[in-house]
Amino acid sequence: MNLNTPIPPYLNEKKNTIALVVFTAIFAVGFINIYSPFDVSTWQKKTDLTLFTFSTFIALVGMLIVVVSRMLMYHFYRNKSLILWKYLVWIFGELACMALFYSLFLKLALKDERLFTELLELNLKNVSLILLLPYTISWLYFAWQDKKEQVEKIEETSVAAGSSSLDMIAFYDEKQELRLSVQKESLLYLESAENYVSICYLNKGKVSKYLLRNTLKKMEDLFSGSEIIRCHRSYMVNFMKVKIIRKDKDGLVLELDSPTALDIPVSKTYVDSVMKTFTKLYGAGNHISSE
Repeated sequence: MNLNTPIPPYLNEKKNTIALVVFTAIFAVGFINIYSPFDVSTWQKKTDLTLFTFSTFIALVGMLIVVVSRMLMYHFYRNKSLILWKYLVWIFGELACMALFYSLFLKLALKDERLFTELLELNLKNVSLILLLPYTISWLYFAWQDKKEQVEKIEETSVAAGSSSLDMIAFYDEKQELRLSVQKESLLYLESAENYVSICYLNKGKVSKYLLRNTLKKMEDLFSGSEIIRCHRSYMVNFMKVKIIRKDKDGLVLELDSPTALDIPVSKTYVDSVMKTFTKLYGAGNHISSE
């Protein structure tokens, strides 16, 4: 796992952030009332209804930390990528803050006689379960939902392409809104631009570009199995527009068929997939030019 890769955009989408907070709050209320190390019946001797109301209030006050944290995350990283290691550190910060809150509550409000360090250690374990379980479940659900939406878009695109002699390719942004449609034979390449993708295509004999808010990884998943392949960390190329595959001192370079000279590099990671696509489309009898 590369900790320097950006997190999937759906983890910081507004609707998913709200769903995460609501689900975690419900989970926290049930957890505090059921899980024995956090058994609130040892806090105060009250009736079941009063105790449940009391514990729910405490749980929701603790969840305010998560609400504030996620609001800050959405605000600061709404228009830029949040890499994985920073996201994990952010989550650990939420755990630490909640553990500190519950430890102070036990020590100051309920006059718990245990050492503060002992309370902090115990509560760090408990709040890890309170947050990490619903976080993991939510992450898996959001990932499944995202894949489902991608499949639906691929099916819609396939239907549209099958019913049109122009063979159009539809490009959707991260909110699954249609932003651009390009003839397959006009598409040249896609280039990563942080959390945007620059779509390069031919328009009236000239090279044009369109900036789409999405990720190259999503584009790679979308065009899996087609002639539009990943050839570099920052590039995908329409292999039907490759005129020459050139091998020089820096590795493979793809020369595209366009009005202006366009050379797309091939990184070592993607050499095998590029050559497999080359063999699939043109057969093994072709050769690569070298300098």
